[in-house]
Amino acid sequence: MEKLQREWSRRKFMYTLTGAGTLVMLNPMITWAAEIYDPRIAAIVAKTIGIDTHNHIDVPLNKAELPGPKIDLNSEMKKSGLSAICMTFAVDYQKLNNAGEAYDRFLNGLTAMDTVLESNNMKRSMNLSDIKTAHKKQQPTVIQSVEGAHFLEGHLDRLEVAYKRGLRHLTLLHDNDASVPLGDVFTNPAQFGGLTPFGDEVIKECNRLGILVDLSHGTNEMVNAALKVTTKPVLISHTGLDTRLGQNEFMAKMMRPRLISKEQAKIVADKGGVIGVWTHLADTPQEYAENIKAMVDVVGIDHVAIGTDTKMTPPYRSPENIKQEQERHANDEKRNDKSGDKNRNKMGGSTNETWKDQKEGFYYVVVEALLKAGFNEEEIGKIGGGNFLRVFDAATKGH
Repeated sequence: MEKLQREWSRRKFMYTLTGAGTLVMLNPMITWAAEIYDPRIAAIVAKTIGIDTHNHIDVPLNKAELPGPKIDLNSEMKKSGLSAICMTFAVDYQKLNNAGEAYDRFLNGLTAMDTVLESNNMKRSMNLSDIKTAHKKQQPTVIQSVEGAHFLEGHLDRLEVAYKRGLRHLTLLHDNDASVPLGDVFTNPAQFGGLTPFGDEVIKECNRLGILVDLSHGTNEMVNAALKVTTKPVLISHTGLDTRLGQNEFMAKMMRPRLISKEQAKIVADKGGVIGVWTHLADTPQEYAENIKAMVDVVGIDHVAIGTDTKMTPPYRSPENIKQEQERHANDEKRNDKSGDKNRNKMGGSTNETWKDQKEGFYYVVVEALLKAGFNEEEIGKIGGGNFLRVFDAATKGH
């Protein structure tokens, strides 16, 4: 590997794979490829279907702010080397005060994302075939996701409305309890005994419709109860092992409740589930690869994915966001505490700028780090997207 890097460090070329699997140099204006040093990395990125199972695309959620700023999602995805992202948003970042408010935000978010996709000449992938077709055409695609089922507000029929609008990936819980709760959130006091009766109904309806269930943000009791209900494999899209806390004490303390134990990870894997490893507690690509390796060592190569919890495109700040940020900054100033904003910026940052001095797109950097960590091409293909595709296909097949 080091020899290859030395040999190719004199000059950068553009590479892609031909239909026969041969690595060739093509015109960068007409091919989806990336400018990198090592042709082996280019070949793996081009051949595998790289997927981020949890990527936030910020859009306005209030009708008055639609359609929002123009977003160059297509270019950012091509730069990243990823074939697809689970494009998600959450409606509970601002406090939900009134009945119907969560549903309005949800519908507005989908409308804003419709505009983003149309302006980028992109489409949502509804099933495995759509993803494979997009990859063959070298066209980035998205799987529509939402983080938290707050928009349901106890109305199960809204799930079918969401399905018809393109939702194929639902994270049941998020930071705040829904008005009609689905289960216990791991950062809140437990009060529902794991999974609620409504949460049970939502999982069954997701299975019926063809929506992948994501159990991120759930307590162990919630996850284990959900595993008994679901008839399809599940995803935990963004977490990490609780033994991999990194070097930043502030981040480690904040993220600790969001991490999964080895014992719990095995329970999810034994039920056929897949666990996405995020980037938050890794200061370098190599540390991230080691975090992935640690998860693989626990659950096996067939149950690990990439789930960054970052943003492929710039953040959108509504007037409400700006006001909250100003209040938070003022409180930090009063306490003479500069660590809050500094460390919060580590969360949800740009996907293509995940690490300091990152020169190449996200997936290229990760593939290189995984190679250095000892993974081969087949294993990288599974971690990069193959494992997610298996559970996504199981959830959506026949719908």
